[in-house]
Amino acid sequence: MAELPRGTVTFLFTDIEGSTRLLHELGPARYVDALDAHRRIVRAAIAAHGGVEVDTQGDAFFVAFASAEGAAAASREAMDALADGPIRVRAGLHTGVPTLTAEGYVGLEVHRGARVAALAHGGQIVVSPTAAALLESQPLRDLGQHRLKDFAGPTRVYQLDGGEFPPLRTPGSVELPSPPTRFLGREQELFDAVSLVYERDPRVLTVLGPGGTGKTRFALELARLLADEADGGTVFVPLAPLRDPELVLGAIADRLGATAPDAAAIAARVGERRTHVVCDNLEHLLPHAARPIAELAAAAPKLRLIATSREALRIQGEAELDLPPLVEDEAVALFCERAQAVRPDVAPTRTVVELCDRLDRLPLALELAAARTKLLTPELLLDRLRDRLDLLKGTRDADERHATLRATIAWSYDLLDEDEQRLFARLSVFRGGCTLETAEVICDADLDTLASLLDKSLLRRRTGRLGEERYWMLETIREFASEVLEDSSEAEEVRRRHAERMLEIVRSAHLRSEDVGEGEQQMDWVLAELDDVRGALERALGADIALAVELFTRLEALLVTTAPPERLRWAHALLAHEASLPPELRARLLRTGGAILILSGEPEPGEERCEQALALFRELGDDYNAVELQARWVVYSASRRDPDEVRRLVSEVRLLDASVRHPHVEPQMLATLADLAARQNDLEEARALYRQSIDAAVATGFLNWELWQLTALFDLELAGGTTEAAGAAGRRALLVARQLQDRQLTLRTLTGLAVVAARQSDLDAAGRLWGLVLGELPRAAFQRPEVLYELAAPIADLTDDCFLAASKSGGRRPSRRRSSSLSASSSRLRSCRRERARSG
Repeated sequence: MAELPRGTVTFLFTDIEGSTRLLHELGPARYVDALDAHRRIVRAAIAAHGGVEVDTQGDAFFVAFASAEGAAAASREAMDALADGPIRVRAGLHTGVPTLTAEGYVGLEVHRGARVAALAHGGQIVVSPTAAALLESQPLRDLGQHRLKDFAGPTRVYQLDGGEFPPLRTPGSVELPSPPTRFLGREQELFDAVSLVYERDPRVLTVLGPGGTGKTRFALELARLLADEADGGTVFVPLAPLRDPELVLGAIADRLGATAPDAAAIAARVGERRTHVVCDNLEHLLPHAARPIAELAAAAPKLRLIATSREALRIQGEAELDLPPLVEDEAVALFCERAQAVRPDVAPTRTVVELCDRLDRLPLALELAAARTKLLTPELLLDRLRDRLDLLKGTRDADERHATLRATIAWSYDLLDEDEQRLFARLSVFRGGCTLETAEVICDADLDTLASLLDKSLLRRRTGRLGEERYWMLETIREFASEVLEDSSEAEEVRRRHAERMLEIVRSAHLRSEDVGEGEQQMDWVLAELDDVRGALERALGADIALAVELFTRLEALLVTTAPPERLRWAHALLAHEASLPPELRARLLRTGGAILILSGEPEPGEERCEQALALFRELGDDYNAVELQARWVVYSASRRDPDEVRRLVSEVRLLDASVRHPHVEPQMLATLADLAARQNDLEEARALYRQSIDAAVATGFLNWELWQLTALFDLELAGGTTEAAGAAGRRALLVARQLQDRQLTLRTLTGLAVVAARQSDLDAAGRLWGLVLGELPRAAFQRPEVLYELAAPIADLTDDCFLAASKSGGRRPSRRRSSSLSASSSRLRSCRRERARSG
């Protein structure tokens, strides 16, 4: 870098006019190209006239010249060269005697030069009085006196060269609160908000979200980002203290200095100067405050209101921006930064990730939890989250509404009418959300009240796995609602209805072996409601054992496949009551419980239960269930028997099934013979039998069995070195495992496919698959992880750079759905913040 001039120095500051808008119009790729061309032109002009580049941030230049003439010539040359392009640059010249340190120039002269440049429009060069005095031979136009931001008194400024421009961009004041901590994240939402403003130019932009989402902080950051456009100023109007909607216009008028608390006086005060007003916390003043705000928006076209509320105003000219919880990486970064203020060793561990998820990634909850790390480690915080509503408290100077999570949610709850409060409490019975139909059946929900809770951000909407529309609550909100329900007289009735509805759904899914002839198995129906089915079963364990057994046994196909972590605990708890049950229900419990014991590593008691169930089915004359259970028992025990006995047992079961024709028997017998052939190393016979078993399972809709036999065939092909066939079986198994949400077999299959990819010399794919498995393993509660490592032995020790790099990228979970433009737009938004920080 060339030596910086000393003594009297003329500064040139340049900046692109409307760069955020230009980014939106050109798109990221064209904007980057235009920005690069602009930089080349400006730097060429600087170099040609003896300038020294002091600093460059984003699209702004800070340049020093030993002479004012050189600065004027460079700025004029750059302007001429840029005239035909999409970028218009504003420039400012100021001469002074700054202090030069090892870090560069410091002092008021630097800030004064930046403020002079900020007055200009694109294509315009504005000159300070001191620079103008040294440019008497140049064509200068007196622009009169103008205020420089942060400087007392007006300053006379001049325009270099001709050209007609609008009145100077005399800055409006920015009177916004300065939070004590820095703003983190929300790049995507800021980009969406800026795009919405530029595309639709709304009179009112309402930032929506439940309590604790960070609406106020977001609105303040957005207002700062847009402040350059507000030559009439930017102000903040806190509305939380108000109780009378009639006072809203008065509060806005007072902050803007209007002569009267009405729309006409505010409009007269704003005039033709773009003015921004942040109206914070409107929800408790709605709906009555909506009309006066609508009248104000209509009367003052140059006024832009940025409102924060848990409910939209629903007026003309309003645009809504729903602020969701933070994405994972932003939540973790926010928690860690705040926590490190009181506990410097806090780092972004898996515990912290889980803690953030359990707190719904709500900024307020994360801030309150971070403050608690002074006393509790993240691990201890995670253990204590059952009491999250009271555990997480703010600082002494916190807003009363945000003192605890309970206070935040109570603020919203208190604004509901009686019908809304009742439905809000009832909906807490759902762990995983609900459809409209289910809400109507269980909670007597009506459309208007449901829509109102949705509007007030206490309820959210999403698409379920079946494409259905579902309504759900953030867990922090549901916990509060559940307490309200518990304190009411209708808790028992609502929970009874909930359990009966879940049983109805499970019955219609036909997941028991005896349901085969009643209709097609509908595993997806239950998986869509799995959280609530589990919740209903948990409650029934303590209140209605017969209902719990009915749910448990009707879930058999799911329990033996997707392996909910509670299944073994449920089995033991219910089997303890088996003697008190009627014979048919007892037989079904023994069968399902026995199967789960066997699959969970307790084969002896499991087989004993299955034998008891078989005896009961025979006593009841239930040949249909008896023969299917006998087929299972052969499958369970075949590995311990000699080949001839296995074949005899298979023939015996087939003979018994000849008169019953249970659709699940033959697929199991074919698989038993396939396993036997594999044990005897007759691989061709094993392949053929596995494929027959798979085909039979597909033909009868026996989805569990199809998955298990595809996995067995996959293992056989892997062990036999038939890579192509292994890949085909593995890919098909993966599809079914994902359909059934079987995380154990999904990870096992992904591991095998990683080995297949490595054998095919595709180390990038192998690394990504193995990295994905390692990344998901801690969250999958895998019962025997050593099985995965044994399967991955051919790749686990690979040191190839491609494999290692891919495995690292595969292990990183995507934390945000970013469009291709987001990276560039986020960079631009960060640049805007740096520019504001540099300019004061």
